[in-house]
Amino acid sequence: MSSLAANPDKSTSRALKAVIFDVDGTLAETERDGHRAAFNHTFAEFGLNWHWTDEEYRQLLAVAGGKERIRQYAASRDPELLRQRGFDDWLAHVHRRKSEIYSYIVLAGDIPLRQGVRRLIQELRDHGIRLAIATTTAASSANSLIMHNFGCPMESLFEAIGTGDQIQNKKPAPDVYARVLQEMRLLPEDCLAIEDSQIGLSAARAAGLPSVVTVSRYSAGEEFPGALSIVSDLGEPDAPASHLGGQPLSGNHVNLEQLEKWHARGQAH
Repeated sequence: MSSLAANPDKSTSRALKAVIFDVDGTLAETERDGHRAAFNHTFAEFGLNWHWTDEEYRQLLAVAGGKERIRQYAASRDPELLRQRGFDDWLAHVHRRKSEIYSYIVLAGDIPLRQGVRRLIQELRDHGIRLAIATTTAASSANSLIMHNFGCPMESLFEAIGTGDQIQNKKPAPDVYARVLQEMRLLPEDCLAIEDSQIGLSAARAAGLPSVVTVSRYSAGEEFPGALSIVSDLGEPDAPASHLGGQPLSGNHVNLEQLEKWHARGQAH
């Protein structure tokens, strides 16, 4: 991993130095068959008559963070539950169990990486681009996904890791990105964020980060104001990505050269 400078790099060159990845929906389509399934299994274990349908979960994704989603759902479905003594401890217990079940699902091999993710991460590493994660998911959930798909802890791939259990204000607040930037001693202009949702894009843009969106299952149809470019996925040489908006996709997949072009054009505007 690159050594950290004492202060942020304030050189006039705005070359791309780091790429910061969201996790859920960006690295993998984790939401429907991963997180949603884990929530529903946990609810059954705890004797709750709750079951989040695909459409209900799509709507709940407007709330960032698993505990926050449970809290909001309880407020509308069973407000008395929120007023019970020890609710916060109960909520933390439920969420911990949900994270355990999610890890079992991921480690069973049910959640593969999205198209182009492995290739791009390897290319960025090979060319010395620094890598980070900025997510609202729990650290254990993110690590399970990385462990299964890369065969190593996420700390082995990513220099800085910002997760939902490290911050008070989750996306669309910029806190997780600000934390990662501070740890890496980099300015926002030196980096590029890759997100999949309007909430994630808002968080990255609020932190000053130029951003690219790879639309996921649940974010299809959302608006992405301020994104440098919007694509269906990262693509592969033999499985082209589709350009959906913003700056054009030069080839048929997203590689380092393409990210540098988008980043440079973003600096020019």
